Amino acid sequence: MKEKLEKIKADAVREIQNSDGLEKLNEVRVAFLGKKGELTAVLKGMKDVRAEERPKVGQLVNETRESIEKLIEETKRKMEAAERDIRLKQEVIDVTLPAKKNRVGHRHPNTIALEEVERIFIGMGYEVVEGPEVEYDYYNFEALNIPANHPAKDEQDTFYVNDKIVLRTQTSPVQVRQMEKGKLPIRMIAPGRVFRADEVDATHSPSFHQIEGLVIDKNVTFADLKGTLQEFAKELFGEDTKVKFRPHHFPFTEPSAEVDVTCFKCGGKGCRFCKGEGWIEILGCGMVHPRVLEMSGIDPEEYSGFAFGVGLERIALLKYEIDDMRLLYENDDRFLKQF
Repeated sequence: MKEKLEKIKADAVREIQNSDGLEKLNEVRVAFLGKKGELTAVLKGMKDVRAEERPKVGQLVNETRESIEKLIEETKRKMEAAERDIRLKQEVIDVTLPAKKNRVGHRHPNTIALEEVERIFIGMGYEVVEGPEVEYDYYNFEALNIPANHPAKDEQDTFYVNDKIVLRTQTSPVQVRQMEKGKLPIRMIAPGRVFRADEVDATHSPSFHQIEGLVIDKNVTFADLKGTLQEFAKELFGEDTKVKFRPHHFPFTEPSAEVDVTCFKCGGKGCRFCKGEGWIEILGCGMVHPRVLEMSGIDPEEYSGFAFGVGLERIALLKYEIDDMRLLYENDDRFLKQF
């Protein structure tokens, strides 16, 4: 038995010394010390050893096991240290190199402009309301006094899902939905994405954003509309900004007007930015048509109101002096990081 144990030990030492890595070393440990290992087989054969010799044989087996375990542990520590040294040499970090800066993103110019407009109107007591982008033809046209034969409903101008559903061409349907709730008075703005069948160029896109406002209350007049838009223009473009109202036609307002502001580049003197006119068109507005009020369940004899609409991209282009609307959507980092 002693000779057998010495042979097992010698074989184990040879295998351990020939191991070329931790995986191989573990295989040696299992082969000699595992449940089916050679030493375990010796212990299972103890029943065949005479009773008086068992303590001595057991001691020899334990000494052999301890010797093999000790050698395996020492070899493992050496291998791990060697692997660590190799890894440290391969993963050298030059602490003198400049650090990599994390680029922090920021809001899109459209978002910056929208938040500024919202801030202005919230400061005047308005609430921000949103609605669906896929809208019923009724809310997008009929309820806004745009009948079935109106040119705005032409398929060349509007994206139709079917004969009753369209991609909204304006955010005015949100105003109608709000009026139908019957909770008066109303002071709201409705920002959102709209869709029109336009060709893409420097000033047009099939998808863009609008911000429309609505006020419904008793005794609301055109003077209230003018005062509101004057305050808005001054907050957005500067305290010296003046506004000019030009008569216009919109089916859902009467009277209606286009609004110009004095050029904030030249102060109204005329420059390249305003094409020498001194004025820049920014939005359309008017008093809500009595028929629109009636269709939404509001008595035009008791209530009146005004509405206005401005293109979000229009504001961004003017405020940041961008001459091509497509730049806002091309995701060119060289352009966007300027903001």
